Amino acid sequence: MSGTVLALLLSVQLFAQTALPQLFDQALAASRGGDFSQALPLWNEVLEIDPGDAAAWSNRGNVHLALGDPEAAIADQTHAIELEPTSPDPHLNRGTAEEALQRWDAAEADYRWILDQGAEAGDVRPSALYNLGNVEGSRGDWTAARDCFVAAADARPGFAMARSSAALAAFQLGEFHEAERELRSLIRRYPLFADARAALTALLWRRGASGEAESNWAAASGLDPRYRQQEWLLQTRRWPPEPVQALQQFLALVSA
Repeated sequence: MSGTVLALLLSVQLFAQTALPQLFDQALAASRGGDFSQALPLWNEVLEIDPGDAAAWSNRGNVHLALGDPEAAIADQTHAIELEPTSPDPHLNRGTAEEALQRWDAAEADYRWILDQGAEAGDVRPSALYNLGNVEGSRGDWTAARDCFVAAADARPGFAMARSSAALAAFQLGEFHEAERELRSLIRRYPLFADARAALTALLWRRGASGEAESNWAAASGLDPRYRQQEWLLQTRRWPPEPVQALQQFLALVSA
């Protein structure tokens, strides 16, 4: 190889290394902004320059999942784990992709790996507990699911969705008083929290308080119209079946 060609290659490599931080930031901004079709080629470029960047592999995996390719997401997260075996984030992200494929045992293994790290898991621990609750709920074990949701809320003060999910699990288990108490507490603290208002709507309807149910539904549906969609509630939000059925009965009546 001539000296001129070698110098040119070194110059290109140096330019790529210099541009890498800016390229990484652009890819991250696109990912965080939800522009996944733009983020994917940017992450590809980052990994072409630095294939040893575990964070880039994990971030690209998240983009693959957002674009509807959980298999590619799992592959990227697994590669990130191989590069940084002690990092909890790729395990959390891989578990989410595994859930998308209903691979409950694999997802549980990733979440429990995080929980086994104890304090080393840091801020990821509450999310792992919450996701594990969703896995248990998907298996039909709503007692275990509620325990996970409560633990997630305890681990992260202000984790409103975990508290709402715990209340919904109590609803599923027939513990209506406990569910109502928690949902009302959430609404007092977060008046614009659509999930708690929709859940309280279903609970109030189930116990015959139709007037108050309608007022809560007016707020919930205005805040987030997705709560009208049964499939979204079951598959995406992951409500238990009993609250979903109660809300659907309520909606059928008010729409009649």
